[in-house]
Amino acid sequence: MIYIFLSICCSVFVSVLLKLSKRYSINVFQAIVWNYLAAGILAFVFLKPNIGTFHNSSYPIYISLGILLPALFIILAASIRFSGIVRTDIAQRLSLFIPVLASFLIFRESLTALKAAGILTGFAAIIFSIPWYKQKGEKQNQSNKGWIYLLIVFIGLGFIDVLFKQLAQNKAVSFGSSLFLVFTIAFTLSLISLIILVIQKKQNLHWKNFICGLILGIANFGNILFYLKAHQSLANQPSVVFSAMNIGVIILGSIVGILIFKEKLSKLNYIGILLALISVFLITLNNY
Repeated sequence: MIYIFLSICCSVFVSVLLKLSKRYSINVFQAIVWNYLAAGILAFVFLKPNIGTFHNSSYPIYISLGILLPALFIILAASIRFSGIVRTDIAQRLSLFIPVLASFLIFRESLTALKAAGILTGFAAIIFSIPWYKQKGEKQNQSNKGWIYLLIVFIGLGFIDVLFKQLAQNKAVSFGSSLFLVFTIAFTLSLISLIILVIQKKQNLHWKNFICGLILGIANFGNILFYLKAHQSLANQPSVVFSAMNIGVIILGSIVGILIFKEKLSKLNYIGILLALISVFLITLNNY
């Protein structure tokens, strides 16, 4: 469970950086590009990837993740613009349904009473922790595109979780090599997009975006690295990793939001946090 905790910390730190980007006028797209450069370098230096171990059968997963990771960042930004922060947050959290379902249908995980209770309590925690009201200062564009972006966020994030689980199951290739290739593909594709935008004079390069991107990349690297390690250490219980990760982000994210950003939570939100704690307890108890 230590890997899940570390991944949760890195994930919330990424969210904090993205939340602060508007305050300091950071170009999120440029930061995303340089984030994958930093993540790729860290994977190369610390994980010592062996390029010769790749197999053709794994390339569809590498390419899919290399495309989905930067694309989902862009879609998230579009979803927030067209559908609002609250609805995008709902789509992100409810995407947990896809990998949990895959745990039992694809990865053939066994279901115990404690695990089922923990997962169901976790879903209840998600529902209660969602701010269903419109937040102060939130602007919502009533475009017909809004629901499309929400649907893409829901499906895309769910499939990314499933693909990472498949990556962790691949014994023929080290996860260090896999991570390096995924980050390399993601950086190459996002860099090409940035170059096109610069040539078209739709983007101007700034050092602060580069520096912010490097910091974001360190946190993103840690998030994905520990997430994969969690799947490896709990290879037969993918639903535990999927659920504990999502629920943990709710708990820590709420604490950070209250203490640092002075966010206001409703009584239902506090019930959600309590249910999230109970869910983590049940899931942890199941492992012992």
